[in-house]
Amino acid sequence: MASFNFEIVARLGELSGNPDAEANLRELSDEEAAAKKDWWSKELTYTRWGERDAKFDLRSWGPRYEKTGKGLTLTKDELMKLKDILNEIDFDKY
Repeated sequence: MASFNFEIVARLGELSGNPDAEANLRELSDEEAAAKKDWWSKELTYTRWGERDAKFDLRSWGPRYEKTGKGLTLTKDELMKLKDILNEIDFDKY
């Protein structure tokens, strides 16, 4: 499996996660923590992947940020366009 070099420049918000994970994380090895799929969180971050410029990134992260799930990387312009789209949606219709 390929490894990816990344740096989370800023954690901007958590969409979902397990509040018990943080308290219990210290007691587990990295392998045990990564196996706790219910401890993963879905977050919006500002992340630099490899040598590329940082971008907005929405994805699932393992408890210690050592593993990632599939995600979506957006430029500032794309995220602003998404914000406009979300602001126009009548969520009560769905």
